Amino acid sequence: METYRSVTDLEKAVGQELGPTDWFTMEQSRVDGFADETEDHQWIHVDPERAADGPFGATVAHGFLTLSLLPYFVNQLRRIEGAKMGVNYGLNKVRFPSPVRVGSRVRARTTLVEVAPVGDGAVQMITRTTIEAEGSDKPACVADLVSRYYF
Repeated sequence: METYRSVTDLEKAVGQELGPTDWFTMEQSRVDGFADETEDHQWIHVDPERAADGPFGATVAHGFLTLSLLPYFVNQLRRIEGAKMGVNYGLNKVRFPSPVRVGSRVRARTTLVEVAPVGDGAVQMITRTTIEAEGSDKPACVADLVSRYYF
């Protein structure tokens, strides 16, 4: 866990990779709950019997479910102290190069790509996070998260 206490600390951290995080098991109950919350009940996510004969050989997590784990993973890797507030500002780019099969484990690595002042003591940060699925040659998700921190 890296701790940053100032904008200067963040600027010095640009380009440094943190991670990997601990492994996280993707369970069918989580996928089913996400399907219920998003009304996305496609069979590749929620029907294990049918999915066993499908293109991935098992049910798979929604890409957006995998993406939603970014705060969980990033919070394992870094802490920003001294900021009055931090907010998610958006995403610049998101890709899902490989599926996350239910029952598999995922973990993440993250790199602070950019820190730029946006006024009033705030900085905008771009953090590239790569979520790996155990046993896969390709990442499950690569996302550039845009955050703002107010000091």
